[in-house]
Amino acid sequence: MIGVTTAIVQDKRIRKQDGTYAIKLRITHNREQKYYPLNIHLTPEDWKKAQSKNPRNQFKELQIYFNKIEQKALEVIRTLDSFSFSSFEKKFIKKTVSQSTDVLSHLKYHIQYLKEEGQIGNSENYKCTMNSITKFIQNNGRKKLNFSDITPEWLSVYEKWMLENGKSITTISMYLRSLRAIFNKALDEGIIARDIYPFSKRKYQIPAGRNVKKAIPLATIKQIVNYMPETPAEEKARDLWLFSYLCNGANVKDLARLQYKNIDAHKITFIRAKTERTSKKNLKPIVVMLIPEIKAIIEKWGTQPKDSDNFVFDILEHADTPLMEHRKIHQATKTINKYMKRIGIKLGIETKLTTYTARHSFATVLKRSGASIEFISESLGHKDLRTTENYLDSFEDSVKEEFQKKLLDFD
Repeated sequence: MIGVTTAIVQDKRIRKQDGTYAIKLRITHNREQKYYPLNIHLTPEDWKKAQSKNPRNQFKELQIYFNKIEQKALEVIRTLDSFSFSSFEKKFIKKTVSQSTDVLSHLKYHIQYLKEEGQIGNSENYKCTMNSITKFIQNNGRKKLNFSDITPEWLSVYEKWMLENGKSITTISMYLRSLRAIFNKALDEGIIARDIYPFSKRKYQIPAGRNVKKAIPLATIKQIVNYMPETPAEEKARDLWLFSYLCNGANVKDLARLQYKNIDAHKITFIRAKTERTSKKNLKPIVVMLIPEIKAIIEKWGTQPKDSDNFVFDILEHADTPLMEHRKIHQATKTINKYMKRIGIKLGIETKLTTYTARHSFATVLKRSGASIEFISESLGHKDLRTTENYLDSFEDSVKEEFQKKLLDFD
């Protein structure tokens, strides 16, 4: 097809710890390029050997495999009436990686794809799902699991097994939603027939994870603000927790990625890291007014110099790979939570203080101050008001009591 070219290339944008880079199929159409991982990683030296005129041993096998993949891509392109990346992907994935109806193979491919895209946290969620399913089927003496094997009855037994092995409803819900996503991909790609799809109201419904409220009242926030830290590490953790609370409940990843160019004389503007990939269009920035308390935290803990591209806090470096970024943010979150737990114990706060508490508390305090759900939803960066409602805690007992008294307030 005119205007479409193919190539097998080594993608040097992300280097693995062992010094290898991913080998991918590159498709170019009207100057736009997309890359498709082949689940193969090579050093630059080995890649050069696989590209030589007369490769030997495993490099010859690799060259044959690469040629075969490219040939399949060309065959798919020839069958398309008009080229689009989405139409190509449906046929190509079905013809190569997704030819198998083995669920674990699809999970492995999707995990690798997420890693290649830098979505490390998401890939870990799918990996946990795959490990759980693998353990379950091995306990039943099986090594493979086809889509057709997953019936509503199978899902009910799997759910029961997870409960018996100590998994929470929230974890079970996460695993089954990941499995359903893989089913939906297979359905979209025409790999499975709709009549075997087991997830529906009349077949099997994924249990809803219990929404454990994590917000704390304004009086408790005041305790944290007035607390006198005993060590610099404790003080920094407390301040970053408060920064998250004051900055619309920004999570640690948002804090870590914050750069001085996101800050002007009056406000902080940033895009939530969580929505950068899920919402390609119409991304709504989070806007936080630069109140004195926020300025003070930046002055105290902000990096120097305050160049436009410098990170505000010393969590990340620009040279970090997605995996390194994921690990650093995980460690920063863990550190903040460790010290906030200690502070909570010292202050006699029953609720476990975590970075997640800061986000929930921001939303809940705003609600109790009279802010509309629409305003809170925009502040949090939610696209759906129902998501915002899940963040909002119920009112304290004292507030309920005041309203209850009004039922007999005849004066």
